[in-house]
Amino acid sequence: MKNHPGPILDLHQHVLWGGRGIQGLMDDLDAHGIAEALLMTWQVGPFEQHTVEPEFFNSTQVLPDGTHAGLPLSDLLKAVDLHPKRLHLGYCPHPLWPGAPQMLRSATEMYGVRLCGEWKFTLPLDDPRSLEVFKMAGELGQAVLLHLDVPYLAGNPKLQRVWFGGDIEALERTLRACPGTTFIGHAPGFWREFDADAPGRPEQYPDGPATGEGRLQAMLRRYDNLVADISARSGLIALNRDPSRTRRFLVEFQDKVVFGRDKYGADHLAFIEGLDLPADVLGKLLWSNARRLLRLA
Repeated sequence: MKNHPGPILDLHQHVLWGGRGIQGLMDDLDAHGIAEALLMTWQVGPFEQHTVEPEFFNSTQVLPDGTHAGLPLSDLLKAVDLHPKRLHLGYCPHPLWPGAPQMLRSATEMYGVRLCGEWKFTLPLDDPRSLEVFKMAGELGQAVLLHLDVPYLAGNPKLQRVWFGGDIEALERTLRACPGTTFIGHAPGFWREFDADAPGRPEQYPDGPATGEGRLQAMLRRYDNLVADISARSGLIALNRDPSRTRRFLVEFQDKVVFGRDKYGADHLAFIEGLDLPADVLGKLLWSNARRLLRLA
C-alpha cells in the first residue's frame, strides 16, 4: 500500500476456503503487503447446511452423514502452526453446543485463541445461549466478531433464506446485555445501517447515493463496546456510497474501526488508499486498533 508507512493486519480472514489452501492464503497476504491476519471459524450446525456453498468450503470437512462442518478449528490450527508469527487464532463455538462457553475457555487455554469469532449462526444474536458465550469472551478479554444478516427486508414479509443474528435492535440489546464484552460488527445487516435509508430498502446490500447518517453512527457514539469491521462486499458497498462522508466517518471513529477483507484481493486496500486519510488514522485502521483488540504487544 503505497501511502501507508506501516504494517497491515487483516482482522477478518479465513483459511482453506475460497479455492485456496494455506499457501494460497500466504501468497495473497504477501501480494498485498499484509503482515498479519486473524483467522476465524464458522461452525455450521445441522440445520444451517443450506448456508454452505460447496465451491468455498474445504471438501475434507464433509461429515459421514453428508453434512459439512464449515470452517472448523482444526483447519485453522493447521495454518497457525505453520505460520505462528503471522496468523492469529479466532474461534467461536456454536452456541447450541452443550457447554459452548466452556469450550471457548478450553480452546483459549489450549491453543491461544485471540478473538471469539466468527459468530455466524441462524438464531437471534441475543439468544441466552449466545449471551453466555459472549460473557465468557468478555471474561477472557476477547472481542466478539459477529455477522449480522436481517431476517426480513422492507416490503417482503417472507423470512430470508439466509439470516444470522437479527436486526440492529438485536445488536443493541446484546450490547446492553454484555457491557463487559467488545463486539465487532460486520456483514449486510450491520453495514446497511450506515445510511438513513436502511429501514425502507428491500435489498440485502443497499447501494447508490447516500441519503443521510444511519443508526450505525449513533450506536458507535453511544456504546463504548462497539467496533466496526469494514470487510466483505457489505462493508465496501456501504462505504462507497459516499466516499467523502466515509472519510469523515473514519476520522471520527478512528479508534473504533478495523481493517478486514473476508476475501482475497486488494479491493478494500485500494478503497482506503483512495480516501487520502491522515497517516495516524491509517495506522490505527490498518494496524494498531486490531493489535489492541487481539491483545498483542
